Amino acid sequence: MTRPPPRLYLVTPRLDDTASFARAIDAALAAGDVAAVLLRLGEADEHTLIKRVKTVAAIVQRRDIALLLDGRPDIVARSGADGAHLTGIEALRAALGTLKPDRIAGAGGLRSRHDAMLAAEAGADYVMFGEAGRPPFQALQERLAWWAELFQPPCIGYAATQDEIRPLGQAGADFVALGDWIWTHPGGAEAAVAAAAKNLAAPVS
Repeated sequence: MTRPPPRLYLVTPRLDDTASFARAIDAALAAGDVAAVLLRLGEADEHTLIKRVKTVAAIVQRRDIALLLDGRPDIVARSGADGAHLTGIEALRAALGTLKPDRIAGAGGLRSRHDAMLAAEAGADYVMFGEAGRPPFQALQERLAWWAELFQPPCIGYAATQDEIRPLGQAGADFVALGDWIWTHPGGAEAAVAAAAKNLAAPVS
């Protein structure tokens, strides 16, 4: 049975000024089929953080794309974000009461298959592999294939380079995450996203 091609999940740099980054985000989102944006925020007081999130939310959500915060489940609802990405099982469990049932709770920082299963059992809406404690690339592909075959929650494969995008999709990732490297691409983030989308365009059997 042919499954739909994976979609893209963009990870921002850690931002202190979201307003100055708005144009880059908007251009990147226009370049391919992006399902979600993970917003990483620099340190600031709560009022400032909420203001920064709202600036990005206005760009992301008008395209019907989910906006997730890296941590900070405490400000998700007040900032209008769609959910949070939590690193580690304990952080996920601690955030569930704040996020569920209306917001997305994603799980990352999963260093083993056992961690991933614990995250799913706790109620994670997705699991991400490869962004932290990264195994060799072949092991990452094997972990995605294992998850896609046995488990219901979507899995995200983190692509550290353009060359990893297609293999992660072929391995079974429902989404492929693109991180810091796209924002320093010589042609701009939109060129990196367009190339990634092209790599994923053909259906994966």
